[in-house]
Amino acid sequence: MTNHYAKVLTVSDGCYHGSREDTSGEALRELLFDRGFEVVESRICPDGIESVSARLFELSDDFHGLIVTTGGTGFTSRDLTPEATLKVIEREAPGIAEYSRSVNKLGMISRGRCGIRAKSLIFNVPGSPKGACEMLEAVIDTISHAIDLLNDSSSQHPSNE
Repeated sequence: MTNHYAKVLTVSDGCYHGSREDTSGEALRELLFDRGFEVVESRICPDGIESVSARLFELSDDFHGLIVTTGGTGFTSRDLTPEATLKVIEREAPGIAEYSRSVNKLGMISRGRCGIRAKSLIFNVPGSPKGACEMLEAVIDTISHAIDLLNDSSSQHPSNE
């Protein structure tokens, strides 16, 4: 298996200010490690379009791999991670986000996006550890293939066997 790199960005006012523990970021780091990803960076930033987009630009500069954001995908007024992501990505990968929402009925209220910036794939998941891991687990094999395609256009397509 090709070694893949990942970064995790927790988007949460509470975690950023120290009033909440980053349980979803920790759960995602463990899942990524268990699935063969090397998590090379993890950050926390406050909610908001400007703060999140600035971190995503920084995290994706010269990076070849997956950036998973957790938090800010819901319906509250501070849930702006999808809007921030749209400011950063160059091309959307809507099928990944759409499919990931199908694993749980609460997925329909996640507004998360997925898209490409240069050689990085940015994927938004909810802020709950259970929801974040369920959504990532549902698409992680496809994400691995997508990263291979981003980084090596000669990558073989998987068989349906």
